[in-house]
Amino acid sequence: MTEIDRRPPPTSVVAATVLALLSVLACAAASAQGALAATVGLLAFLVGVVRGSRRALTWAVVLYAAGFVVAGLSGADPAPLVAAAVALALAWDAADHALSLGEHVGRDARSRRNQFVHAGTNGLVGLLTGGVAYGTYVAATGGQPVAALVFLLLGAVAVVTAFR
Repeated sequence: MTEIDRRPPPTSVVAATVLALLSVLACAAASAQGALAATVGLLAFLVGVVRGSRRALTWAVVLYAAGFVVAGLSGADPAPLVAAAVALALAWDAADHALSLGEHVGRDARSRRNQFVHAGTNGLVGLLTGGVAYGTYVAATGGQPVAALVFLLLGAVAVVTAFR
């Protein structure tokens, strides 16, 4: 009897990596300084998803968030930042799901349909939530930037909550 390979399935690894890269690119569209921290986060993300380390994924998200904060403080346009946050949330969720699949059923299990359904439904939730967050920002920018920031952060919290 052969031992089960507990690494994450390659389909989810590729999907998570592409989404993480899209997050860096969206952050770079907003701010070069923010993109630097997000790029370091991408490297940590790659280590986490390839090695199957949840700790590395957590640190990657922290580094990404630092990049988003730097970009926001530098006066970046919020549209690419919302796109970057949604892409990061989707990447993190895809990576976490890949790690869980690897742990529970193994790398070679027939789980592609599960991966595609999971990614598709979360993509839809992410797009809707990101749209609501950005729409709230646009509606609140009538001279109230602090309120807009609060609503944008609440939208980000809603994105993360939707995935859990």
